[in-house]
Amino acid sequence: MSLPADTPPAVADALGYLQHHLQELTEHQNALEHVINNTLAGLTAQIQQLTQLMTGPAPAPTVTPPPVTTSPPPVDPPSPVPSAPTKQWTRPKLPFLPDFSGERTSSRAFLNSCTLYLCLAPEQFSCDEEKIFWTLAFFKDGRAARWSENLFCQEADTSIFPIQSWADSEQQFRSQFFLVNAEADAVNALEDSAYYQGNRTVDDYLDSFLTLVSDAGYTDPWTLVVKFRRGLRTNIQGQIATMPFGRPADTDPEAWYAAAWRIDQARLTNEAFQSTLRSTTMAPTRSALPWSSLY
Repeated sequence: MSLPADTPPAVADALGYLQHHLQELTEHQNALEHVINNTLAGLTAQIQQLTQLMTGPAPAPTVTPPPVTTSPPPVDPPSPVPSAPTKQWTRPKLPFLPDFSGERTSSRAFLNSCTLYLCLAPEQFSCDEEKIFWTLAFFKDGRAARWSENLFCQEADTSIFPIQSWADSEQQFRSQFFLVNAEADAVNALEDSAYYQGNRTVDDYLDSFLTLVSDAGYTDPWTLVVKFRRGLRTNIQGQIATMPFGRPADTDPEAWYAAAWRIDQARLTNEAFQSTLRSTTMAPTRSALPWSSLY
């Protein structure tokens, strides 16, 4: 476009700049339209291919769309953060029961062990019959084996096992193997001197004493202290009874047990020290004396 001759130079330069910039915008617009048309053509061709694959007719010749240079590169999705491992709870391994021979002194401990196992692993038994047969599997010797054999003989004769429930099994076990007069025997033992400490440690004496008072049904604190004090060694009970400070009350059996245990432990520790001292301290022989050669 020509300009009048009297057009100022600044206006002519501005018009020229605008014409040049307009031409660049037009070229850029044409290029974008070309890219868009090519992209639409490629997408149209892909849609047609997918439609043919879904409908079943023979595919048309593949038309390769021109490469699109304006799409940004794909971005990989972020990697998932691994979750912390979940700690699984596992049941502690249960100890296996020892065989039972029918001894009355160990019958209560055996029945308690059976009851504890059944409570901790109930899923291993579907009925009382399995619990009963599992228990009888440990009756392998002595009176227990004979009693178990008699039960199975009754089943063979009547086609019915004589014990039908776990409660019945516990009751018959107690009647067959528990001490008959445990309470009376314990009371008689506590009236005798056979339960006294003697040469035993306080630990051993206390274990047997607690078993006796439990079987006898003694719960009165004063009675427990009297019985325990009577059975202690004379020197131990005398030290406790004459303590100037911290003497246990005569109605506090636990304090008497603890005081007797401390005194006995101090005695054992001193005896061990004296024994070690005697073994390391030896008198020199005559030949070892420096002046032995003078005689």
